[in-house]
Amino acid sequence: MGIIDEARRGIITDEMRKVSQLEEIPVEKVRNRIAEGKIMLIRNQKMPSKRLVAIGKGLTTKINVNIGTSSEVIDVNMELEKVKVANRWGDTLMDLSTGGDLDYIRREIIRASDLPVGTVPVYQIFIESFKRKSGGAYFTEDELLNTIEKHLRDGVAFMTIHAGITKELAIRALKSNRIIPIVSRGGDMIAGWMIHNNSENPYRKNWDYILEMFKEYDAVISLGDALRPGATDDAHDEFQIGELLETSRLVKIALEKGVQVMVEGPGHVPLNEIAWDVKLMKKLTGGVPYYVLGPLPIDIGAPYDHVASAIGAAIAAASGADLLCYLTPAEHLGLPNVKQVEEGAIAYRIAAHAGDVVKLGKKARKWDDEVSYYRGKLEWDKMISKLIYPERAYEVYTQFGKPKVKACTMCGGYCPMMWAMDQVKKLS
Repeated sequence: MGIIDEARRGIITDEMRKVSQLEEIPVEKVRNRIAEGKIMLIRNQKMPSKRLVAIGKGLTTKINVNIGTSSEVIDVNMELEKVKVANRWGDTLMDLSTGGDLDYIRREIIRASDLPVGTVPVYQIFIESFKRKSGGAYFTEDELLNTIEKHLRDGVAFMTIHAGITKELAIRALKSNRIIPIVSRGGDMIAGWMIHNNSENPYRKNWDYILEMFKEYDAVISLGDALRPGATDDAHDEFQIGELLETSRLVKIALEKGVQVMVEGPGHVPLNEIAWDVKLMKKLTGGVPYYVLGPLPIDIGAPYDHVASAIGAAIAAASGADLLCYLTPAEHLGLPNVKQVEEGAIAYRIAAHAGDVVKLGKKARKWDDEVSYYRGKLEWDKMISKLIYPERAYEVYTQFGKPKVKACTMCGGYCPMMWAMDQVKKLS
């Protein structure tokens, strides 16, 4: 029995109780929202991850860390170092590997990860088909379904499934005047398969069977946005919205069957459109969790897309997005190294918290209030210990040597907080 079925039968599980404690939310609310599909447990019940991760309404915003090899750079040890970074900073982890022994790499990443691991199954079958038959679109529907099942058996907790894109939408997008017709790698693979085989989306054709597989493992379907905008000028055009409408129908079928599901989006979106993008998605899908890629409000930011997109991510989180997929300084330029993965993850951890201060109010802000209390009293050790990255903060605090006065080296003897404390003493 899946977690949605248990919730609908009024059962409160140990996992629901743990979510209630971690998130400081009544357990009955947790149960109700799981029953409605508004909260999900990202898990594979046959091979649970070390960390319980719940996303959805009323919960803290979570972040996802993407890692994985490419056809150009295959270094498994580097990817496993990235897993260590993800274990510290992330909530979920996606293996997007496209180079090397994909089965081995995926299993090693799952073994090393404390977090629920996600994949994009069409990557593997497309690449294997390309190697065997000199063309990625030659795989069969059964081969795609078997790949999904293999990933589930390995313990994958969530998968990006590009089921919303139809053959008609794909053809029209490719013929359109979009700046970038299709920016999604998995979406392009499915579009190519449909055109080559003159057939409808294999995910859509086998949707009921896919739901049965995910129900067996109680894993999460992440409905991919194959036609997400890859340029801000393409945002919210007929193709993005057309796919979202198709996706919303698939969401309803999944929830009817008791399968956990979330929706991905939106890519490159101008700053003023981010909040209503989240609200539109929530309205159309009945409030299921939203997994946002970025969003990037500008197209010129590389190699600082982790900064640019964190701005968009904070607005998305404040507006109700539930899971933020990070970007690194290497975005749009190359495969990220370990340091760049950490920089991206930290930027998104900050963005998630900034959104939570709006979304959850005082419950989220009590961390900030504690830091500010110690900062105002110039209690440096206590203040630094509460910061998001204490080790690095202490390095900055002492980079010119430990200050000779109670203040830091910025204001020194002219620190307003230090003077204010002296003035208070004189007034008492």
